[in-house]
Amino acid sequence: RAFWGWLNAVFNKVDYERIQAVGPDRAASEWLLRCGAEVRYRGSPKWQHDYNGLPTGPLGKYKIEAINATDSCIMYRGFDYLDGLEHVTDIRLEKCMYIQDECLQRLSETNNLQKSLLQLKIISCGNVTDKGILALHKLMNLEYLYLSDLPGIRQKEMTFHALQKALPNLELELDLE
Repeated sequence: RAFWGWLNAVFNKVDYERIQAVGPDRAASEWLLRCGAEVRYRGSPKWQHDYNGLPTGPLGKYKIEAINATDSCIMYRGFDYLDGLEHVTDIRLEKCMYIQDECLQRLSETNNLQKSLLQLKIISCGNVTDKGILALHKLMNLEYLYLSDLPGIRQKEMTFHALQKALPNLELELDLE
């Protein structure tokens, strides 16, 4: 088990030279696919999940629009890859064992995501608590938030009321017991 944790940490190590060399979208795609996530590019209906099948072409041609991190090993350490992404409208975090409050706080503090992110789904991420959900208040353009199977959320009413107050246009869908 410790070996897998170490390997996942290696997969999440940010390579700033790579970001400079190939651009933020390509570098983030490589990180996400290496960790088992999928990406969808602007103008394409197809999800990219094969690292070896990443599209080639002019630098900056493929812009990430959606991220599906279901069952992936993404963790806080790799979130610097998100900084340069300007077109991400949709993120799904499902069964991500390394996603915790600090990740959601980092997500909501990413300037580009504050502007572009419209939909966020957080499902079965056991380390997420009320603190992480409350941190999402900085995603000012977020239109839809789906939360399901999050046992770490203890003060549902207070948390969701505060989030609705901060983001009055947010459609909040809950499936929590």
